Amino acid sequence: MKTIVLLVSLLILQKLSGQENLYSPDRTIRVSFKVDSVIRFAVDVDGKELIAPSAVALQIDGKVYPKNVISNIKRNSVKQDIINPIPERRKIIIDHYNSISFKINPVSGLEFRAYNDGISYRWVTFFKDSIRIKDEFFELDLSDSKVPIIFQETEVRAGVDKFHTSFEDIYQRKPVDSISKESFLYTPYLVSPDSGPKILVTESDLEDYPGIFFHGSHNQILHADFAGYPNSEKVNEGEFPQAVVTGRENFIAETKGSRTFPWRVMIIARKDTVLASSDMVYRLASPSRVPDVSWIHPGQGTDEWIIGISLFNVPFKAGINTATYKYYIDFAKKFGLERIMLDAGWSDTKDLFNINPGLNMDELAAYAKQQGIKLSMWTLALTLDRQLDSALEQFSRWGVDFIMTDFMDRDDQKMVQFYHRVAKACADKKIMVMFHGAFKTAGFNRTWPNAVTREGVLGSEYNIWSEKPTPDHNVTLPFIRMAAGPMDYEPGLLDNATKQTFRPISGKVMSQGTRCHQLAMFLVYESVIQIFSGNPSQGLMEPEFMELLGSIPTSWDETIVLDGSVSKYIVTARKNGNEWFLGAMSGWEAPPLKKYPLNFLEEGEYEVTICQDGINANQNAMDYTMLKKRVRRTDMLEIEMKNGGGFLARFRKSGN
Repeated sequence: MKTIVLLVSLLILQKLSGQENLYSPDRTIRVSFKVDSVIRFAVDVDGKELIAPSAVALQIDGKVYPKNVISNIKRNSVKQDIINPIPERRKIIIDHYNSISFKINPVSGLEFRAYNDGISYRWVTFFKDSIRIKDEFFELDLSDSKVPIIFQETEVRAGVDKFHTSFEDIYQRKPVDSISKESFLYTPYLVSPDSGPKILVTESDLEDYPGIFFHGSHNQILHADFAGYPNSEKVNEGEFPQAVVTGRENFIAETKGSRTFPWRVMIIARKDTVLASSDMVYRLASPSRVPDVSWIHPGQGTDEWIIGISLFNVPFKAGINTATYKYYIDFAKKFGLERIMLDAGWSDTKDLFNINPGLNMDELAAYAKQQGIKLSMWTLALTLDRQLDSALEQFSRWGVDFIMTDFMDRDDQKMVQFYHRVAKACADKKIMVMFHGAFKTAGFNRTWPNAVTREGVLGSEYNIWSEKPTPDHNVTLPFIRMAAGPMDYEPGLLDNATKQTFRPISGKVMSQGTRCHQLAMFLVYESVIQIFSGNPSQGLMEPEFMELLGSIPTSWDETIVLDGSVSKYIVTARKNGNEWFLGAMSGWEAPPLKKYPLNFLEEGEYEVTICQDGINANQNAMDYTMLKKRVRRTDMLEIEMKNGGGFLARFRKSGN
C-alpha cells in the first residue's frame, strides 16, 4: 500500500481558542469546532450549513471528556491507495483526506477526518489499565426540524429489550421532528432533504464495542444510544434457539484502556449516485488481519431454504437428502455456480454432529469434490459458538470453504466480540463466513476479508410471509444499506409477480417485480458470495437465462454508478477483467426510457448480451427478452424498464 503524506503540522495549545476549521481536500466541505464541556462540530457544504453545532463527548469511569481542555492539536493530510484483496466494489480505493486530532489530556483524544464525500470522527484513549465506557454522547443537529430522513426502526419484541433486532425492517420516510425518544433507529439512515446534499449516517471499525442506535426528541436533533453490557442472559428455546439478554450493566463497554473506538461516519452526497458508490466505510476500517487471502474464492452459490426445496421433474423425493443436494450440485456445475448451501435442517440445530438421517455427508462431500463444486453449511450461532473448533475441523474434512451462522439479533459489546471471534477462527481454518440475523457490515469485511458478506437486510426470504420486499424497497437498498458494506439479499426468484398478482405463499414463493428485476440484483447488489435462491427445476427449463445469470462475477475491479435516485431507480456498470456488466433496477414506477453513453468501455468492439423486460412484463412479470448486438464505446445504450423492472447487459470484447 503506497502512502503519500502531503502535510503534517502540530499546534500546541492549552485550550482551544476561537474556532478551528477542517476542510475536505477539495475544500467544499468545512468542519468547524468549538469546545466547552463538550466538543461541538458543525458542517457546511459549498458555504451552506448542513449540520448545526453538534455535541460529542465520552464518559469513562464516571468522568466526561473533553472537560474543557485541549492540550494539543495535530493536523494531517493523507493521500494513499488501498488495495482491496477481495474487491466487492473496486480493487483500488483512493483514500484522500485531511484530519485534525485533539489531544484532550494525557488519557483521551478525538480525531476528525474530512473527505471529499463526507466526514468522520472517532475517540482515542491512552489509559494503562482497562476502562469502562459509561456512555458516548453524540447529538446530531440537522438544523432543520422538518428535514426528511429515511430510516429503519426496530420493532419491539415480546420478552426482550429494544436492543434485540435482526436489523431487517422496512424503510420509513419522515421529518426528523416526528421522531420521538421512543423511536429507535439503527444505522445506516439517510438525511434526505428535498434539495441540497444528503447525509448518510453510519459507523465503521466496530470492534469490542456496541453498535450505535439513535432516537429523536421531536426536534431537529437525533441522539445516539447504545446497548448496555449484558450481565445476564437466557436461551429462548424454539425452532432456532438464541441467547437473549435479561439484564444489562450501567455501562456500554468494558475494554482495554489504550485503543481507538469506532468511527462515526457521515457520507455527504450532492448526487444520489455518490451514496451507492462511496468507499468511505471501507476506508475507515482496520486493515486486514488475514495475511494470505489466496484461498478466498468469490462466486455464486445456491440456497434451497426460501423455495422450501419445491423441486419438480425429478425422479426422487425432494427434501433434505443426498439425492436432492446432488441435484443442486449438478445444477451449479451446469451453469457455472461455484458452491451449494445446505441450509437449516442438514443437522440438529443444537448439535452440528447430529446429522439429518437422510444425508450421507461423506458421499455428498465426495460427489461435490468430483464435480468441482464446494459445499457451504448453515449453522445456528448459539451452537457454532459452543462447538466452534470441532465443527470447523469437521467442515474442513468435508471440503467446506464457506459457512453461514444465524440468529444473533444483537450488536451489544458481547455480541460484537462473537463476530470477531468467529471470523478469526474461520480464517485460521481457511473458511469463509457469512452472518445472518446480523448488524450491517461496518467495515468488518476489510478487517476480516474472509467474512465475505452478511445479512442485516430485509431480503428475498420475506417474500415467503409478507409484502415488504417491494421494488421500491429494493432500489432503496443500494443507496442506504449497501453504503455500509456488502449484503446478502439472496436474489434470483424465478416466479415473478406484479403488484396486483403478488401473494406471499410459503412453498410457492414469488417475488415482486419482473424477472429482470431479480436478475439485475446479481449485478447491482454487492456480495462476494452471491446466493441464487430460485428453483433449479425452473432454471433448467430456461438455460439461456441461467447461463447469463451464472456468468455474472461477484468481485469487481471497478464500479461506476451511472444514474440513480433513492427508492426510484439505479443504473450501475461494473468491470471484471476484460468484461463489463451493466445492471439497472426500478421501483414500482418505471423511469422514462433513457440512453446511456458507453464511454466506460475500452477501445474496440464488444459483443453485448442483453436481458430486458418483455413487452408484456407489466401484465406478466415473468416476461423477458434476450438479444445480442455489437457496440463500441462511442455508442449509446437504450434502457427501458417496466414497473418494478430491471435490465442486464454483459459486454465481451470481440475476439476474446
